[in-house]
Amino acid sequence: MNEQKSARGGGIAIGVIGPSILVQRTEEALKSFPSFIPFLRTCRSREEAATQAEELMRDVEVLLFCEYHLYIGAKERVSFTVPVHTVPLMGTGLYRSLFRLKSLFGLKSLSIDSVSENYVEQMLGELGERPEEIRFFSGPSHAGEKEILRFHQESRRNRGGTVVLTGIRPVAEVLDHAGIPHEWVTPTHQDLIVALERALLSTQTRRNKEAQIVVGVIQIDGYRGSLDSFSSQHEAQRLELDLHRTILDYVQQLDGHLTNLGGGEYLFFTTRGIFERETRGYKFIPLLQDTKRSTGHSLSIGIGFGRSATDAGSHAKLALRQSKESGGNICFIVREDRSVIGPVAMTPPVIYDLSVTDARLLEEAEKAGMSATYIGKLIAQINRYDKIDYTAHELASVLGITVRSAHRILVQWLDAELVEIVGEEKISTKGRPRQIYRLTFVRDQMWRQAVPAREGKIRK
Repeated sequence: MNEQKSARGGGIAIGVIGPSILVQRTEEALKSFPSFIPFLRTCRSREEAATQAEELMRDVEVLLFCEYHLYIGAKERVSFTVPVHTVPLMGTGLYRSLFRLKSLFGLKSLSIDSVSENYVEQMLGELGERPEEIRFFSGPSHAGEKEILRFHQESRRNRGGTVVLTGIRPVAEVLDHAGIPHEWVTPTHQDLIVALERALLSTQTRRNKEAQIVVGVIQIDGYRGSLDSFSSQHEAQRLELDLHRTILDYVQQLDGHLTNLGGGEYLFFTTRGIFERETRGYKFIPLLQDTKRSTGHSLSIGIGFGRSATDAGSHAKLALRQSKESGGNICFIVREDRSVIGPVAMTPPVIYDLSVTDARLLEEAEKAGMSATYIGKLIAQINRYDKIDYTAHELASVLGITVRSAHRILVQWLDAELVEIVGEEKISTKGRPRQIYRLTFVRDQMWRQAVPAREGKIRK
């Protein structure tokens, strides 16, 4: 585990405390938060949680407890000096647990701890369930695990069909050993994302970064050559106006200030909070595509972060140099620690439909070891680029898998007659040519989906 003080690299140190399995899930969710430097601690008791919290506060800006009862136990023993958060059991994790109990044991009689009564009733209403009896633990929030366990055992004795919903891992373990039907409510990935977002927004570093100056330098690729190619000054001025208008529109979206430096170069200023939101976490800059589409010209963009405007400007120039060295029509970001983000995508992330409903296609895909998720990604890719021929390397990039995995999947698809080889791609380096595969199954799926739509239009 990478443990560093938050001052290093400009990251935000977060301490995560909880049962091993929940800490592992939180570590996975933290991959979506590059600003965080995680300090991960596993524990089984409130005493352990308190000790770990006291130690971690020396090195972190914020603490996150994966279970509420661990936070309560630590709160009784520790005076917190940093913001503290817990993962609430109120979202998709609670819904999932109630659905499992309904499927396995039914919901006639429930015994519940750690979860708000209002949320449970709301979820039961969405499931269309009205249990005959629901008992919520009404003891103090600092009640120990033994007291909560006695409550569930008494509920079970008083009504034989009672099932337990608990948010405490040790209680779930005892119930499991005793053979009492139960469900340990754990947060889903989305619940953890929400909790981490709240933790991030509570940190002083984050609040400071929201207002931090961001400097951007934009250079029009091949600007001088473009001007020399025009037969009149009027045409050159029209191009300059079109480019300026396109860039200005984008900078206005950032609530920024734009300056034309001349010679096909622009400088803009905005704040980090706005820039992060508009770029969806530094993942998407539409200006590149918009400029290419509207004017036919490409841009090289460098974005700089820094602890001062001078630092941000220097880093923007470094980022621009990186963009130009990469061939232009691209954007790089240099952060305050001089680490590089990029290249930043020109287009939004692929959004694809997971609900592929063609039964025959799903059956064939399952035989070939392919999920509906893969089909959805490929259909989205083909819709965007109108392309159904791919090499194994290209397919690996689309599906987010290794080239070796892509080769294995393609062999399975060939055996299932879902794809066909239509040629070879010659490469400049030494090695065998890459085979090109036609994704006939995706083409057929899209054709079947399009036919009803066309027929509907004809009937209208």
